[in-house]
This record gives sequence, C-alpha cells and structure tokens, in this order.
Amino acid sequence: MDKTILTITLNPSVDKSSSVQNIVPEKKLRCNSPIYEPGGGGVNVSRALKRLGVVSDIFFTSGGRTGRLLENLLKGEELNVFPFHITSETRENFIVLDLSTNKQYRFGFPGEELTLEQQKDILSILPTINPCPDFVVISGSLPTNTNPNFLRRLVNIYKAMGTKVIIDTSGEALKTAVEEGVFLLKPNIGELAFLVGKEKLEETDIDHAARFIISQGKAEIVVVSLGSQGAVLFSESEKIKIAAPVVEVKSTVGAGDSMVAGMVSVLVKGGNCKEALSMGIACGSATTMTQGTGLFTKENAKHLFYEIWK
Repeated sequence: MDKTILTITLNPSVDKSSSVQNIVPEKKLRCNSPIYEPGGGGVNVSRALKRLGVVSDIFFTSGGRTGRLLENLLKGEELNVFPFHITSETRENFIVLDLSTNKQYRFGFPGEELTLEQQKDILSILPTINPCPDFVVISGSLPTNTNPNFLRRLVNIYKAMGTKVIIDTSGEALKTAVEEGVFLLKPNIGELAFLVGKEKLEETDIDHAARFIISQGKAEIVVVSLGSQGAVLFSESEKIKIAAPVVEVKSTVGAGDSMVAGMVSVLVKGGNCKEALSMGIACGSATTMTQGTGLFTKENAKHLFYEIWK
C-alpha cells in the first residue's frame, strides 16, 4: 500500500507578486498585472509534491475573501484540500521585482490569531482525517499570539498515531515541537544554534549541535540548510553533505518548502537519506530558478537531481 502524507499549514497565505521598473520612494509606481498563488509552508510542500507525482492531503486554515481565493487556487491545482474555516481573514503576502535592478522585495504580513476554541477544534478534527497519514509535515509560521504549546500537542497526537512527524518552522514554535521529538527537522544554521542554546554556530560546530539533538531523542534526522552551499544531513549513523548546483537565482520564495517536498517524495517511497537529500536540494534549487512566487518545474528538478546524483 502507498504511504500517505498530510501537510498542515496553520498560517497560510495568498502570495501576490508583480514587477515594476525602478522602485523609488514618494512616487506612484505602475506595477505589472499581479499573479496570485497559494502560499504558506505546508501548502507549498503539497503543491511541490504534486509536481513530483506524489499525492498528499492539505489541512489549512481559511477565512474571509482571501481564504476563499486560496481554496479556489488550490482546487485549481487539483489538490486534496481540507480547509478549516475561521472568522478572521487569511493573510496575504506581497512580492515585487524591481526590473531595473533585478532585486526582489518581499513583504510578509502576520496571520490573525487563532482562538482557543479554534485551536481545540483543530486538535479534534485532525485525527479524524482518513486515511491516517504515514507522514505529516507541519510547516510554516504560527498565527499571531498562538502559544507554541499548541504545536507540541499537535506533534503528540501524531506520534501517538505512529505517524512520522516532519517539522519546518522557526523560533519558539520550532523549539517547543522538537522538545517532543520528531522524525525529521530542517533548521538553518541560525535555527540550529537557537535549538542548542547558542547565539551562533560556526560551520565546525554544526556536527556537534545536530548530533546532540539526535542523541537526545529530539529527532531521527536533522537536515541543516546551508543556503546556496547546499545542505548537510545527519542521522544516528550518517553524515551526508551535498553542495547545491549552480543556477541563476531569480527568487528564493518557496525554496525551503520545495526542499522539504523533495526529501519527502523520496522517503515516502522508502528511499535512502542520500537520495532524499539530493532530491531536496534539486527541488529547492530548481525553485530559485523560477520568477516571483512560482515553484519548480518537474523537468528542472529532475535535471538538477541527476546532475547532483551522477
């Protein structure tokens, strides 16, 4: 039987991107027609998995006009959606490219607070989604003022169900979730430093920090993102470092989510850690080749994977 995947996005968005010639203050700027795309950690992971031919279910909060637009956009991509309706408005993000400098400006807005009643309902509803997922990806930020302990309870629910939990968030939310122990986490160097109580880590300290987390039972696999340099994966018995391929970077929006999707697409089929990391880096790099908020094309991801793998 095929393994099943559920992604959870508690603070999704609609990403609105455009371009303009020469950004200057105090001047009315005539932007090109905007493009609207679904956004938020788990939402992007599911969208990326679809490009790789892997089916997943998407649970996300949805509210107001923007929430309806988000649902329609996801249905337009023929994804399996499980919206949880809230009274507040789903957030928007705005990304604009200055055509004169080829620099991208990203404006992110906070999500509205989830009420305690809504949080309780979410914790009740999620275990009823069938089939019970073999993998659950909890990705993206928490809505404003949401207690990180909510994430702890979410992790506990799925661990009790025998589900492998993958976490990709930041700050106290990440730290709290990891305290419960997860299958895989994907911090950058700054987030890894935060997890082990350090202000910063030198590259030579990464090994010790990642292995400490694994030795404490906080994660089975730690994948440390090194940005344009690639990533390094740690497990109890392995250390695998892979450099990122050289590509023309047009946008970094969604690259981290695409990396998670690439790794999950391999792990869900029983692939090994080296193959998973290679596909993750390929998908993340391929996404940076795409303008605005678009994710990778399958062709670019496969091409980069074979370039890395050879």
